Amino acid sequence: MSFPPAALAPSLDDFAAIARSAFDALPDPFRRLAGDAVIRIADFAEQEVLKDLEIEDAFELTGLYQGVDLSRRSVLDSGVQPSMVFLYRRPILDEWAERGDVTLEELIAHVLVHEIGHHFGLSDDDIDTIEGAD
Repeated sequence: MSFPPAALAPSLDDFAAIARSAFDALPDPFRRLAGDAVIRIADFAEQEVLKDLEIEDAFELTGLYQGVDLSRRSVLDSGVQPSMVFLYRRPILDEWAERGDVTLEELIAHVLVHEIGHHFGLSDDDIDTIEGAD
């Protein structure tokens, strides 16, 4: 799904469809491990989230993982909220427009995979190292 420059900005539903396609394209073992993570699309992170992360500009946060990552889970855990991956539409659109060197689908997939990496227990540094190896 590509959008010509004159097209209207993709909606939250469009983003969800692109994210679902990106998720479905992941190798099967990764999809199975990430299978219980819920993917949510919002225009921006909640103000409380930004405050907790000490982020002043909502456009600085393109995605977020919330939950107990796989490396910290225990069979003794009970009542744990489902893991959630948030993709923030407006910051992703801004980054896409500023960069101009990737498709919107590629950028959404990148942010999604990055946040799923946190679900697996990887740090930002771990993810950057893996991405640099490609």
